[in-house]
Amino acid sequence: MFDTILGLPVHALVMHVVVVLVPLAAAGVVAIAAVPRWRERFGVVVLAIATAGLAAVPVATRSGGKLEDRLGASGVVARQINHHQEWGQRVIWPTLAMWLLAVVLVLMDRQGRQGTAVKVVAVLAALAAIAAATAVTITGHLGSTAVWSCTIGSDACK
Repeated sequence: MFDTILGLPVHALVMHVVVVLVPLAAAGVVAIAAVPRWRERFGVVVLAIATAGLAAVPVATRSGGKLEDRLGASGVVARQINHHQEWGQRVIWPTLAMWLLAVVLVLMDRQGRQGTAVKVVAVLAALAAIAAATAVTITGHLGSTAVWSCTIGSDACK
């Protein structure tokens, strides 16, 4: 299930969902955290994007493991893949925190709650969003380095 679709690695397809939706959701979470009046209008859309991004993370992680098994890389590339994989396994936690805090923030808004508790949740949601986007960015960079560093004329693999 997590290996290939129509001969293409699932990881190469699904990781793009994570790379696009998690940072997009993070931007949305920061926006609704910073601008309370946007929560009612955009909260559900932000939650939908965050949910799809969160759901794609474990699929990307599992399919990445399948791809690693299929590649059988060694040397520099194996080390790069391992570093990418280590970061990839971390992505779920800030993404889950972002999602949970965004859900709480939107629910608090729908209940008409105001005050310090809402502000604290908004700040925590924004921080989790920044952490999620950062983790995805680092993981993606490490993955693209593993894929491309030895194929475009770099001396890294010689």
